[in-house]
Amino acid sequence: MIKKILSTKYGIDVEEETRVGHYEACISKGKLYTIVPVGNIEEEELTERDQIAAHIYQIGDKHVSMLLESKEGSKHTEMNEQLYCVLMNERLRPFQSRKLGRKLGKFHFRGRTVPFGVQKISRMGQWKSMWEQRLGQLEGFWNSMLYKQPESEFDQLFLESFPYYMGIAENAIQYLVDTELDDDPTAVDSGTICYNRFTKDTWAGEYYIKNPFDWVFDHCGRDLAEWTRDRYFRNIKTYHREVKTFYEEYQSVMPLSSFAWRLIYARLLFPIHYVECIENYYSAIQEADRLFLEERLKKMLSQSRDLEIFLKEFYDNTEVPVKTLKIPIVSWL
Repeated sequence: MIKKILSTKYGIDVEEETRVGHYEACISKGKLYTIVPVGNIEEEELTERDQIAAHIYQIGDKHVSMLLESKEGSKHTEMNEQLYCVLMNERLRPFQSRKLGRKLGKFHFRGRTVPFGVQKISRMGQWKSMWEQRLGQLEGFWNSMLYKQPESEFDQLFLESFPYYMGIAENAIQYLVDTELDDDPTAVDSGTICYNRFTKDTWAGEYYIKNPFDWVFDHCGRDLAEWTRDRYFRNIKTYHREVKTFYEEYQSVMPLSSFAWRLIYARLLFPIHYVECIENYYSAIQEADRLFLEERLKKMLSQSRDLEIFLKEFYDNTEVPVKTLKIPIVSWL
């Protein structure tokens, strides 16, 4: 597929085929080309992603993937009734994970300089409505199961555990609302380029590239919270030092405000790991997937007290001066 598209649509001869994550890719004349299926992407969104990538590249981030123009002068191409974009990177080197916090801080710093209003991929100010929508859907599903006989152990676990997690989710939403009402954003709180779900693996791999199709425009707390959550769940006993160091590195680029810390905390408090586990189980087709998710839920429930301790100690672990910044503490933890 990639040879055909690059040859016929872009005039590029493939020398060596490879992969970048789950995408087909190749190397030609020292450059990396990655082919990304983009579904029925709107032209406005494609233009926005292209312009943001070009801007971030031009101000110094040479790991950003650039959208390639086809021979017809378009930033996307069609083959077999499917739309594709081709990304190009000139630097072929693996990611060095040292000082990841500082690297993310620099990425966000550049992302705040986007010189136009981002519309199509913006998630700024949308956390509350998105959380409420997902929580509402789950609550409706839970209500529909209340008066039925559970058909599986997962059903029983879901019925028993949902009220607890719904309470935590409502706490997260209230914490977010209070932050937006009581605190004032600063320069660090302006929108920037983020990832849908940033983890230590986002930039890892054989090729260190930043794919504009992975981006959203949001508050920097999105990436910070998602990295922290992922690090915590990788090993719930050994996260302390790495989390502390990560935030120290990040703030060497730009210190976080009380508003930012509170948004990070609200996002950590919202139990997206639980919500996704339930959603994925009831939409799974393969029995193996359901068994995997059932084990994940059991582990989650057995470790719920550990998560409460993590949340309770988060501000202390990251050395946030909560009294000076007048940051409220969740009292029930």
